[in-house]
Amino acid sequence: MVACARDLNRASDLAAQGITVRPADYDDPARLDAALRGIQRLLLISGSEVGRRVQQHRKVIAAAVRAGVQLLADTSLLHADRSPLRFLALEHPAPEHALQESGLSSVILRHGWYTENCEDRARHAAAIGELVSAAGTARLSPASRADYAVAAAVVLTGDGHAGQIDELAGDEAWPIADLAPAISEVVGRPIALRQASPAEYRAFLLPGGTPEPSADVLLTIETGIAPEALFDDSRTLSRLSGRPTTSLRTILRTWLRA
Repeated sequence: MVACARDLNRASDLAAQGITVRPADYDDPARLDAALRGIQRLLLISGSEVGRRVQQHRKVIAAAVRAGVQLLADTSLLHADRSPLRFLALEHPAPEHALQESGLSSVILRHGWYTENCEDRARHAAAIGELVSAAGTARLSPASRADYAVAAAVVLTGDGHAGQIDELAGDEAWPIADLAPAISEVVGRPIALRQASPAEYRAFLLPGGTPEPSADVLLTIETGIAPEALFDDSRTLSRLSGRPTTSLRTILRTWLRA
């Protein structure tokens, strides 16, 4: 097993487990070629540099072709071909198309929302006794990073997945408003819910120290929940992994009772 990382120090926990860690850089083809030498099955985790991911992913795909990778699993966005979350969706269809045109045997794992994205919000609500939302009653279907990781492991170690596009999301669907009673249940004290307009929600974020660009991104996500852009009830993730996805209350307990 091999892990590739731009910063080897950040992968020290993997090295401690006996996993070979190789240096790799999206923007360095020679280093990519060295990192992928001998790799038969590859998981391409979406890059974090917004605005550069399309070109970076294409470089990894090209390196995988040169390395003779037998199966590439690409992490994409839930319903990437029709998602209204444009700032996220714009950078996912193009790599999907590049992968399909590359000739590589591949599977596309379209990830929904990560439950962990709600951690700071849950901790803040628990601290101030109030949850503020501009998402109304629309549902989202998050799953934990561990849930998605199990699905990727199944794909990379099994057969019969090539050519699939899997829409992956959690078994539970809930509106952001449901966080308030769930947090209350875990911490044992009331958590009020305040439904806000988009402008009010942005104003709520800024005094807490959220930089304006980050506040704008969070507001876009919040309003993107309204058309249920992050909702999926296919349960493909749990069927693929062979186990139920982690429940909201289970993961809240790990955050708020630590």
